Amino acid sequence: MIIVVSGLPGAGKTTTAGLLASRLDRAAHVEADRLQEMTVSGGVWPEGPREMTPEAARQLRLRLRNACLLARSFAAAGFTAVVDEIVAGARLDELIEDLAGLPFAFVMLVPAFEVVHRRWQAIGSPFADVFGWIDEEIRTATRRVGLWLDTTTLDPEGTADAVLERLDEAMVLP
Repeated sequence: MIIVVSGLPGAGKTTTAGLLASRLDRAAHVEADRLQEMTVSGGVWPEGPREMTPEAARQLRLRLRNACLLARSFAAAGFTAVVDEIVAGARLDELIEDLAGLPFAFVMLVPAFEVVHRRWQAIGSPFADVFGWIDEEIRTATRRVGLWLDTTTLDPEGTADAVLERLDEAMVLP
């Protein structure tokens, strides 16, 4: 099985994905950020939809494709692959394309934006006042497939519990 956990930066994707993987018998956690960090030179991180260069868009697409290839490999070997990645807007279609032919679970973590914004401010993120566009992209331009989970009042363990309890709602069939 493949489980994709999405949401804003700071929404709890990585923590939730790690907890999910640790609760399953055979599972791997595929972190998209780590895949992008493998680019030693020439890496371009997207800063926003208005500032995204063609090269940043190409590398972001490569990151998702590689996460899906790795997830497919783990699944073929009998592991559940739990991917954490920001999948919003048209990237959902790319995810579905990259996982074509496989059923997978898609979970969108959607805590209140104010909660995530406060987290960014608390850690001194230089992106605290820049990443609001991703929340808008998620809420207004992303098709509602899978499980959309309001995690505003959930701690990480409660979020992982809710995902596992509602995994059937998260399924996206080929």
